[in-house]
This record gives sequence, C-alpha cells and structure tokens, in this order.
Amino acid sequence: MEQPNLNYLKKLSEGDKFMEKKIISIIKKEFPLEKEEFYKQIKDKNFVSAQQNVHKIKHKIAFLGLEKGYEITAQFEDNLKNNSIELMSEFEAIIESINQFIKTLEI
Repeated sequence: MEQPNLNYLKKLSEGDKFMEKKIISIIKKEFPLEKEEFYKQIKDKNFVSAQQNVHKIKHKIAFLGLEKGYEITAQFEDNLKNNSIELMSEFEAIIESINQFIKTLEI
C-alpha cells in the first residue's frame, strides 16, 4: 500500500516553506473533522452528504501524494452517488494511513 508523503506538496510549493506549512496546517485542522463527519454521515446513511465529504477528503489525498488512493477515492465517491458503499474498506484504509501520517507532521 502506498504511503502518504509530502513529495507532491514540495513540488507544488517550489520550496516555499510558508506555503507548505500553511497547507499542512489546513490538512491537520480539517482532515480529522471531515473524517469524523464522514463516519457520522455513513452511520446515518446520508450518502449524498458523505459523497460531498469524500470529495473534500479526495483533494487532501492528492496533496499527500497518494495517486492510487486518489483513484480509489474518486471511484468510492461515485459509488456513494449511487447509494453504494463498495470500496469503503479501501477508503477507510487510506484515511487511516493519512490520520497516522498527519499526526507525525509538525507545523
């Protein structure tokens, strides 16, 4: 399984440490809330809201260099539009790896 990293972010920032810290700060602040909200929406079977939340998370997945994770998440997002939770376990593995990774990041 691919691991979250900062390679894409560093490439995007072209060495701008302020930009890198700002994006990391946003991810560290927003991701746990979005993850928590996603699980609430799934529990409530509110697939439309869950899909919208997955869409937000998908962009963080891209920033953290998870190319395959992004593809899986995009497909999972489409599945939710059709009231299907197929690929949920794969998505959960991705968000758990991100959760662990962002705990190690310093701002």
